[in-house]
Amino acid sequence: MAILKFRISWEEDDAIYRDVMVKHTQHFFDLHQIILKAFEFDEKHDATFFRSNEKWQRGREISKAVYEKNYVVPPLMMDEVAIGSEILDTNQQFVYVYDFAKSWTFLIQLIQVIKNADADMELTYPMVSRIEGVGPMQYGTKGILGPNFTDIEEKYDLTEAQDGFGEEGEHVHASNGDLEDGDDSSDEEEEEDTDASESDDAGGMFDDSSEAY
Repeated sequence: MAILKFRISWEEDDAIYRDVMVKHTQHFFDLHQIILKAFEFDEKHDATFFRSNEKWQRGREISKAVYEKNYVVPPLMMDEVAIGSEILDTNQQFVYVYDFAKSWTFLIQLIQVIKNADADMELTYPMVSRIEGVGPMQYGTKGILGPNFTDIEEKYDLTEAQDGFGEEGEHVHASNGDLEDGDDSSDEEEEEDTDASESDDAGGMFDDSSEAY
């Protein structure tokens, strides 16, 4: 058995990604669920994976269900296909689409294969191992501010600032003639962690090979 580490990037901003780890014997339905958990999405909508190549072209689907649409070939089912059976090289790629109405799209790339001897089997898989960037909001605006907007609003007191705007032609006066000094606090810089892990060679690791992209 082996542990597969995938990087799941939001298609619209590859600086926003999550690293997840799964057993190679687990199914694509397990990968589907951990992706939603990693990006804090619900599980109410349709979803599908596509086999992909280095240019992110979409191949055969590995789907949550058979949907009413035209297929070039019938899709494989998420709950029937083991993830390891679809790993054909050490940089294997997939495309994942969730909620067909909004078409949330994520790019998936295998970044590491951890062989059984080196794997921590006390952990529960699948699991999220790394989070980078503020993820998109599933409902509402897709802006990247997300929950950080509350901190910005409080820091610059945006709600009180709205009281200082009047109708066109009106003059706004500060009460008691006093003006408040601005906040001189500066933002702290965050350091990004670097992932020094290198991919092991997956060649010959899985016996159940499937057809090519």
